[in-house]
Amino acid sequence: MRRLIGLVILVFCFSISPAYSYWIWTPKTGKWVNPKTAVKPTPKDQFDFAKGLYDSKNYEEAKRELKKILSSYPKSAEAAESQFYLGLIEEQQGNSYEAYLAYQKVIDKYPFSERIAEIIEREYKIGEQFMGGAKRKALGVTLPVDNPAIEIFSKVVENSPFGPLAPVAQYKLGLAFKNLQIYFEAEEAFNKVVTNYPASEWAEASKFQIASTRASLSKSPEYDQGATKEAKEKFEEFLESHPEAELSSQARKNIEDLMGKESESNYKIALFYEKQKDYKAAEIYYNETIDNQPESIWAAKAMERLKILGNRKR
Repeated sequence: MRRLIGLVILVFCFSISPAYSYWIWTPKTGKWVNPKTAVKPTPKDQFDFAKGLYDSKNYEEAKRELKKILSSYPKSAEAAESQFYLGLIEEQQGNSYEAYLAYQKVIDKYPFSERIAEIIEREYKIGEQFMGGAKRKALGVTLPVDNPAIEIFSKVVENSPFGPLAPVAQYKLGLAFKNLQIYFEAEEAFNKVVTNYPASEWAEASKFQIASTRASLSKSPEYDQGATKEAKEKFEEFLESHPEAELSSQARKNIEDLMGKESESNYKIALFYEKQKDYKAAEIYYNETIDNQPESIWAAKAMERLKILGNRKR
């Protein structure tokens, strides 16, 4: 019986001995401690240890040690710095969106951090990356998600509405909407640049983009004549207030294109009335086509139709 008990004890000791290889006995606390989960006695000691791992580019280990500060010393100054370094690590690993999320946590949880201005600048640059065609990734795989630039530029403005990057971020937000063909939101974003940052260099460009957005809305000449007219008026307003601006030549070309679209629209409306045998209305729109852009192909076509209508009256 004694032999059996001794054998059981021996087996038990051998079975638990590997487990103790992951633990260390600390006489000071009188406890077994697992080094993988242990935290240094002060937040500074813990941060310095994690920072050393970061400097040696041991990023995964550094992340683990930085997160210990967030859980063990959440109210320390080192906690804010640790959250910032988590963002840096995500950037170093090519995870731009995750870096943005990590940076934003610093602003949300530690608004008095000395890193705020730097973080806003880093967020803005990440937004530009996505504007330039960068895609969100997870584990190295591209994700089928919308352009995060809208979310990021919105946060840049929200984080510092009167900061140096707010006007350009608001402008880029409008461009992001416009690129996705979300035209009403784009126009609203550009209008905010003009209203909130009238002295900014981006206000002039935003006025041009407002007109351009209106022009994008007028895709179908027979159904969107009002949008075409509004776009033309916006470009004309831009030219009147900025005759020497760099975008003025493009504005003039856009006005000419819109006038062509307006002439096409008038001609097709006239043709519709002619087919309905409402010749008086048809004549009005044919004449408007000619008056609007007398050198256009639509004016030439309108003249031909007026001659035919005139022959019918004889």
